Amino acid sequence: MEQINENLQLFSNAHGVSGYEGNIRQLLEDKLRPYVDDIKVDKLGNLITTRNGSSPSIMIAAHMDEIGLMSKYIDDKGFVHFVKLGGWFDQTLHSQRVILHTEKGDIYGVIGAKPPHAMKEEERKKMVEAENMFIDIGAKDDKDAEAMGVIPGVPITLDRQFVRLANNRVTGKSFDDRAGCVLMIEAMRIISELDVSSTVYAVGTVQEEVGLKGARTSAFGLDPDLALVTDVTVSGDHPGIEKKHSAIEIGKGPAITISDAGGRGLIATEKVIKWLKETAKQHNIDIQPEVADGGTTDATAIHLTKCGIPSSVISVPSRYIHSPVEVVDLEDIKKGAELLARAVESAARFF
Repeated sequence: MEQINENLQLFSNAHGVSGYEGNIRQLLEDKLRPYVDDIKVDKLGNLITTRNGSSPSIMIAAHMDEIGLMSKYIDDKGFVHFVKLGGWFDQTLHSQRVILHTEKGDIYGVIGAKPPHAMKEEERKKMVEAENMFIDIGAKDDKDAEAMGVIPGVPITLDRQFVRLANNRVTGKSFDDRAGCVLMIEAMRIISELDVSSTVYAVGTVQEEVGLKGARTSAFGLDPDLALVTDVTVSGDHPGIEKKHSAIEIGKGPAITISDAGGRGLIATEKVIKWLKETAKQHNIDIQPEVADGGTTDATAIHLTKCGIPSSVISVPSRYIHSPVEVVDLEDIKKGAELLARAVESAARFF
């Protein structure tokens, strides 16, 4: 468990928005290297690692990118205006501290907006939208900001650190999908100790948060027989959400996706669901079947590749997804990794 905690802290504190996943790719490569026979990076930036074997070939995929921002322009007073990369709820951005990853080095800033003291009564009742926010880096003017390396196109991430809560629960940024990356690493470690005959591709995908892009290209190149994606999913066990919207709870085991996005994303192949459920039962691993109305994962792109790739998702339940303070239970990551590894071990018997 401690290794899972250390890895999640390492990956959560690292920075890599969509299209700029290099730091995460290097960490993932270092962690997977002991368990695979071959490592390469494809043209789009996906990390493709291979553990050689026979059929069926199985693709495990975790996306490396986190939601973030990108500088759009710098006004004459030196304030940085930005666009969002990925799905932000604008309220979570207001008053956050951020890091601008320039070619000259990291620059810190804070997200500001018109203060409530200067707002009219009607304005205070409305949510401040991201387009009305800006980043203050302390610059005197636009030329001062440019001298620091702050120009249009600079990727921006939140400045937030991982910490432990009570009862094996932790909080930090970008658990979506660094928790999935850590789950995949732990699963590959377990697989290395099992008698696994299948070929296994452990893939770190790029640009999931902006259109499932890396999953689509990497799956096309590999054309595996099966695919299992590791990601996070919405937990419905806290105030403000009802069970009918999400029956998933943290601390009760990984979620297995039967369908997401109301069927517009993935409807998992029945045989894949049977495989995962029977594996979980055989090894006494608690799981939570999931049927979701909203949200989807890399599995949506993968399962429609070429002639179709039977797929599902092993998810870590998470509170406050797409915020700077996501919360997961380390035990769910551990159980998810065990399920994934044991499923890979038994794949030849099912397919």
